[in-house]
Amino acid sequence: MKKLFTLLALSLLLTTGINAQGTARVQVVHNCADAAAATVDVYLTALGASTLLFNDVPFRAAEPFIDAPAGIPLQVGIAPGNSASVNDTIANFNLTLTANTNYIVVADGIIDTPNYSPAPPFGLQIYAQAQEFASTPGKVDVLVHHGSTDAPAVDVVEVAQTGGARIVNGAAYTGFAGYLELDPIDYELQVRTDECDITVAQYTAPLGSLIPATLADSAVMVVASGFLDPAANNNGAAFGLFAVLPSGGPFIALPSSSISTSRAQVIHNAPDVLADTVDVWFNDQPLLVDFAFRTASPFIDIPAGTPFDISIQPKNSTDTIGALARFTYNVPGGDKFHLIAAGHVDTSLYSPGVPFDIHVYNQAQECAAAAGNTDISVYHGSTDAPTVDVVETAVPLGTIADDLAYSQATFYAQVPTQDLVVDVRDQTGTTTVASYQAPIATLGYEDSALVVLASGFLNTANNNGGEPFGLWVALPGGGDLIPLPVIVGVEDELAAEVDFSVFPNPAQNFLNIKYDSPVNGETTATLHDLSGRAIASQAFGNLSQGEQELQIDVLDIPAGMYLLNVQQGNIQLNQKVQIIH
Repeated sequence: MKKLFTLLALSLLLTTGINAQGTARVQVVHNCADAAAATVDVYLTALGASTLLFNDVPFRAAEPFIDAPAGIPLQVGIAPGNSASVNDTIANFNLTLTANTNYIVVADGIIDTPNYSPAPPFGLQIYAQAQEFASTPGKVDVLVHHGSTDAPAVDVVEVAQTGGARIVNGAAYTGFAGYLELDPIDYELQVRTDECDITVAQYTAPLGSLIPATLADSAVMVVASGFLDPAANNNGAAFGLFAVLPSGGPFIALPSSSISTSRAQVIHNAPDVLADTVDVWFNDQPLLVDFAFRTASPFIDIPAGTPFDISIQPKNSTDTIGALARFTYNVPGGDKFHLIAAGHVDTSLYSPGVPFDIHVYNQAQECAAAAGNTDISVYHGSTDAPTVDVVETAVPLGTIADDLAYSQATFYAQVPTQDLVVDVRDQTGTTTVASYQAPIATLGYEDSALVVLASGFLNTANNNGGEPFGLWVALPGGGDLIPLPVIVGVEDELAAEVDFSVFPNPAQNFLNIKYDSPVNGETTATLHDLSGRAIASQAFGNLSQGEQELQIDVLDIPAGMYLLNVQQGNIQLNQKVQIIH
């Protein structure tokens, strides 16, 4: 009866619409999760004549594609179900359709705004490249629409058939992601937040087994519908993914499934020369090739709920036979991990000789929990360093790591994005062993999540001449670890008593350095940028103790702020300098 009523209404419009310029095809989809719109009537007004186009359309239902007049102004009115006339409409929208064009019109948003959070206004989202059929025989074309009012911008990642392909990127509320041409088989879709890659949910998209029995040659729309937080939204319908067929009818819920992957970042912090550069194998397949000490991988997907092996081999390996180390893991779905390599392959060369291991932490983040912050986790990875406190003194934030021992990591501290000064102190928290700049604002790390690693050896002579101690930063995107510039170094007890001056500051052509050294030794002056990268260095040979006057040429160094480090023997002197031209 409803179909006959609709055909009669359209006939009336087309016969009275003498200025109509052909017809368009339109599908109307009800995705407004507001209880005030549990069912709606849809009115169409053209040339002053109104008709009830669709009667009592329930939430999460679609009408089939129908013909509508093109080339004339139309008004679409939405009224509560069982309305008496067009005068009962609660929202009206004007549009003019183009002949021979297919449209999908989706009703989204909130009517009763006080009971919902957030409460974007009710509206019609119009997609003007709609399809009723697949563009290629034997395929299924899938359009994606984000219609969940409290869900952030999301990505959709397929994890069963495509090896983790990101098939939708950055879809925001009300948006459409254009048609994907897919085979009519079953897929596993993960909905992830666009900014931090947090998996919200996983669904099976049974394009090979969906009722009707086959969707081959069809075009389908997948809609994100409902609320992530129903309690904050009038206890409304929960979030889900739903298929909308061109023939209309109730939405078809995509079955939710267990999250089948987790995310992990691998960080190489093992200072053993035998593991200086390694290959990392995943289940006997190469994962990271020529993976160097003090580098990090980006976050990658790993399978959840099933055991897998991580094997470490020297670079240029061709298999995992006789691996330097092999570890088996079984992780839950939806978590994020750091896998940090540390320790020694040949313990006899190091004191103390700590066996090689991969330390696993499941508190990993890919971005800050709150906008405007930089979240920081601290990891103790120096095998010969004692238990320490880590204290921020510039803001000051105070203690961010208390009694941190080797192999331990802190949960993330949520830190306002500012340039920081980080002290490494003894376990009592009273004696500063080393102090570092952490220029996180200058380097633009707002909204990031960083891992600060204690790396290297306090006593290099007892540890095979390995890399000296320092604080290094791993970024969530991976790459080389970034050294934090030292302010007071590990061997700087004597330096604290030195009268050290640098002039002029700011400098244009030359920096003059004057100090009274208490020791003999090889002497080098180095300029670092605020990321810790050495920009220029000048050696002055083996100087005797006593008054020193040095000069370095800065004419060709770009203007900016730098850290000057002067090392003579076992003392380090540091001063922030500015270069202007």
